[in-house]
Amino acid sequence: MTDVLTDEIARFVRAVGPDPDETLIEMDEYAAAEGFPHVGPEVGAFLRFVARLSDAKRIFEFGSGYGYSAYWFAEALPEDGEIVLTEVDQDELELAREYMAAGGYGGLTHYELGDAMETIDRYDGPFDIVLIDHQKERYADAFEAVRSKVPVGGVVVADNAITASVVEFDALLEWAEGDAPADCTEHTRGVIDYLETVRADPAFETIVVPLGEGIAVSYRVE
Repeated sequence: MTDVLTDEIARFVRAVGPDPDETLIEMDEYAAAEGFPHVGPEVGAFLRFVARLSDAKRIFEFGSGYGYSAYWFAEALPEDGEIVLTEVDQDELELAREYMAAGGYGGLTHYELGDAMETIDRYDGPFDIVLIDHQKERYADAFEAVRSKVPVGGVVVADNAITASVVEFDALLEWAEGDAPADCTEHTRGVIDYLETVRADPAFETIVVPLGEGIAVSYRVE
């Protein structure tokens, strides 16, 4: 992980935030043992908070891994809510199924093995929240694919908006301050393209929240 917060501040944010249940603690332990790049409890708690604020009923994830972010979202959903998990790794998706069932959220979830960009075409809106957390170079395409399915008051969240093992913050900062980065990885360029896309869209208001590895939060205003 390349969290943007110092260890001490991250510990403080975690301690003040909601307490994770036993399943989330187990999921965090799994991530630590396997070196899995999950969003972490600070971002997870924020995602659940956003779901509560938006009174979310339907959520779609571009990239779900073993279900960590989906688990945080699930507690905020009503009994007739729905969350769609997408993942290209069958083992991870099966692990997500096990964790969601352990938390009592199996009835809220749909599990889609394969390319999330193809999956979203099979689902009609609206989706109150969309999480984008797959290949960085496809972030902007994911936004375009789901844009019309997000209603006014809906939210699109993109992970790794500040940093990641494959994202260069110096290049992001150059871009944000008006300079074109001379050279950067395709992953970094993907994040830049995404931020340019959502910031240029008059129907959305976007901010970047410095939690975890940075999350871009775009709220549909019109």
